[in-house]
Amino acid sequence: MSAWSPRILSVLRIVAALLFMEHGFMKLFHFPIAQPGVPDPLPMLLVVAALLEIALGILLTLGLFTRIAAFVASGEMAIAYFLGHLPSGFWPGVNGGSEAILYCFIFFYLAFAGAGAWSIDAVISRGPANRA
Repeated sequence: MSAWSPRILSVLRIVAALLFMEHGFMKLFHFPIAQPGVPDPLPMLLVVAALLEIALGILLTLGLFTRIAAFVASGEMAIAYFLGHLPSGFWPGVNGGSEAILYCFIFFYLAFAGAGAWSIDAVISRGPANRA
């Protein structure tokens, strides 16, 4: 099973990035629906968060600049938890912050683990002589 580890890392990255990007689309474009609990019109802080979620989600889905994008996304989710969820109570199950914490640590892991086998980063690191 360890031979599949780099591929499964890519699957984790892609799925987490697509779900992360969906939150940005829900905030900014109300697609596929408006994100529940998010005010309309969006305060500037949430506009910035939505733009980050979309841009970083695209980079992470492609596996391009993965470590940097994941580190920034992890930081955004830490800020989201402390500013948006923690004031509503300590426990994540009560304050609605479970997703923010999970994203924070998945992206933090990706910042150290990298993109996995199926990524633009992997293609770039192989170099032109080894791309065949």
